[in-house]
Amino acid sequence: MKDFRVEEHLGDFRSDAPAHSEIKNVAELPDGDRATLLRAGVDAGKEAAGTFIHSDHSTVYCNSQLKGVELMPISYALFKYDGLKDYCWKIIEKEKDAFTELAAKRSEGGYFIRTERGAKVNCPVQACMYIETNALAQDVHNIVIAEEGSELSIISGCASGPNVRSGLHVGVSEIYVKKGATLTFTMVHDWAEEMSVRPRTVVVVEEGGRYISNYICLKPAKDLQMYPSVYLNGDGATATFNTVLMAGPGSRMDTGSRVYLRGKGSRAEIISRAVSTGGEIYARGHLIGEEAGAKAHLECNGLLLSNAGKIHAIPELEARHKELEMSHEAAVGKINQEETEYLMARGLSETEAQSLIVKGFLSLDILGLPDALRKDVDKMIEESTAAGAM
Repeated sequence: MKDFRVEEHLGDFRSDAPAHSEIKNVAELPDGDRATLLRAGVDAGKEAAGTFIHSDHSTVYCNSQLKGVELMPISYALFKYDGLKDYCWKIIEKEKDAFTELAAKRSEGGYFIRTERGAKVNCPVQACMYIETNALAQDVHNIVIAEEGSELSIISGCASGPNVRSGLHVGVSEIYVKKGATLTFTMVHDWAEEMSVRPRTVVVVEEGGRYISNYICLKPAKDLQMYPSVYLNGDGATATFNTVLMAGPGSRMDTGSRVYLRGKGSRAEIISRAVSTGGEIYARGHLIGEEAGAKAHLECNGLLLSNAGKIHAIPELEARHKELEMSHEAAVGKINQEETEYLMARGLSETEAQSLIVKGFLSLDILGLPDALRKDVDKMIEESTAAGAM
């Protein structure tokens, strides 16, 4: 993976931040902050299984509202469950890189989410990591456990406040999907232009478990580097990744997903849609088949709207067993002029036509976004497409 060497500049980010008081209701937040949280997927007016908001280094709101799901700050979970010895720093090494070391050393917060065995949680858990202090390094550690036979959806948003221009966000997440459980994890990033973002995620899926990851980043963060790994350890385990990226001028996104198919009959699918309006994108995917009957597919598609942009589609297939099936597709191109002219002939301007084509290309319908967030995403696409066409 391409290294943008942010670790050489860790000293440029401040570690101190003012403490933020807890609130009793999300409605207490200023209107501007609530609007930012909405763009990151946290809707104060939406029914949810629980809501968690972490600002700078402080947990300002944590409320679990439905039976069958636990939601609490990671610090309290470590106290309540005697250090979470079977889960904390068990599938990610503290020394993996400079960023995991930072998160392990500082222990500045994060969330713990756990479903009870067999619980079917119909409403999503909302969680947001928010940066209010400019040039701050925020380091968090999250642990998610979907117990046997349970079903849970999480919308995890990361965002920066209106007065933030730069900063560093490091998010370490260890996720466990037990036997027969289903976990849908949707992450939305809404960062300032000079942000550096370093998520570090590992997922373990047991027999018959299902993990679905939806990732959306349509705002021009300075540089993003992430490569979550999933271990399908159980027979019949499945993993699906849907990634949607838009890189504006000056932004660099190095993203990918890696899946180890270790269970018999395990399944994996990695699908990425990337649009550059002037930024640089590395869209990676790596499938490692290790057991009989494993099947997997990888698809990387890129759309280049500006000559100043770059898209690198890098699919990898690695077979370690003769009785498996893996395939991949990769394509990078431009907007079809005939499609644009067809829509313009029906009354749309060139910008409107291209925006509509980009929306279709990104395939956001598959992500099941809340209506309010979907409208905001559509607006971001329209603005970014118009800027890329200039």
